[in-house]
Amino acid sequence: MNPIADLILGFQNLVAQMPELLRPLIVALAGAVPFIEGEGAAAIGIVGGIHPIVAGIAGFAGNFLCVAIVVFAGARVRTAVTTRGGREAPELSPRRQKVMRAYERYGTPGVSLLGPLLVPTQFTAAALVSTGVAPGRVLFWQAVAIAMWTTLITLIITGVITFVG
Repeated sequence: MNPIADLILGFQNLVAQMPELLRPLIVALAGAVPFIEGEGAAAIGIVGGIHPIVAGIAGFAGNFLCVAIVVFAGARVRTAVTTRGGREAPELSPRRQKVMRAYERYGTPGVSLLGPLLVPTQFTAAALVSTGVAPGRVLFWQAVAIAMWTTLITLIITGVITFVG
């Protein structure tokens, strides 16, 4: 199996073993993990028996909290690097080049909303802040994107479970 699948199964097992009151916390922790994100965490929670609204909120909260930490840390690093002056800009990695091309084409809203189709929100947020996009703007659009994708997947999973069940 691949590591992400193992991680998802681990979270599903942990949700199933926890007292009902702690299950949303496990879903929030899963939401903080890149590649699982809020939408994957919500699905884990729903499959684990948590009410879809609670699972969606917990997944969103975990994902957004992690993104906020990345944004604030990234903004501090960018400030530290840019205030030193006289240094050459580092060469962009292929992943960051991809984000920059998307940014030039779609702006912060487009990259934030479409980014989860390509890379985790944490990576997108870090790339945006590192290029000088204001942290507040990044957080706003990341919140919109996380809410949108988490809600969409929550509704799909709930509909599938209702239809099959």
